[in-house]
Parts: sequence; structure tokens; C-alpha cells
Amino acid sequence: MKFVLRFFYIVLQFTWGALQNAAGFFMFLKHIKCRHAFYHGAIVTYHRGDWGGISLGAFIFVNEKRGEEWYKPATVHEYGHTLQSLLLGPLYLFVIGLPSFIWCNSKKWIAYRKDNDKSYFDLYCEKWANRWGEAVTHEGAPEK
Repeated sequence: MKFVLRFFYIVLQFTWGALQNAAGFFMFLKHIKCRHAFYHGAIVTYHRGDWGGISLGAFIFVNEKRGEEWYKPATVHEYGHTLQSLLLGPLYLFVIGLPSFIWCNSKKWIAYRKDNDKSYFDLYCEKWANRWGEAVTHEGAPEK
């Protein structure tokens, strides 16, 4: 059964989610010298850049420099985004990717989170990624 689920995961990612997977593949090639692993059908790249993590279809990128206590739950969270990609297909970049990018990187929203004691995971798409990632992997996602 696991083989069948993983088969459909890959087929859907690279058809229905072709846009984000194409971007993820090129990013994978950019980080080809980094450490990689398979995670529930996704390809995880442990980068050493100055940024945290991102999910582009079946390609997950998490920062290895932050340590295992950070990147393990971050991988669960990013895996949740791969599941959102399966559901939303070409809409993923607009419904999940763009709001997530702005919430993470905009000085206005960073200040809002700090001033109002809000977690990064309070945004709908981040909370959703945590829930789905935990439900499928049976592992813990980040809390704050």
C-alpha cells in the first residue's frame, strides 16, 4: 500500500503540481552538493544558507546549520506544504507560496508578529501545513 501511495504522490506532484516542482527541481540542482534524503516520498535538501526552509512540490529545503532540533520539526512542517501542493496543484504558489513568503519576509508582518506575540504558525497556510504534516508523518511540527 505504501508503494501505491508514494507512486500517486510522485505522479500528482509532477503533473498537477508541475509548476512548483519545476522550481523545486532547479533549486535542488542549485544545492546539489548539499546533503539530501528521502522523506515520505519527498526529497529533502539540507542547505547551509542564511534562510530557514521552503517547500516546492516534492522538494523540501531546510537549514542544516540550525541543528537537528530545528530541522526535524521544520521538515514535518515543510512536508505539510508538499501535501498542500498535491491538493491545490497550480494554485499552490498563489494560495500558499505567496502568502507564506510575505508573512515570513515582510518587515511589516515580522513586526506585527513580534508586537502582538503571534507565532509564525498562526497564518492559515502555516497552521494547516503543521496539522497535515503531523497527521501523515506522526511526528511533531514546530510550535512557535
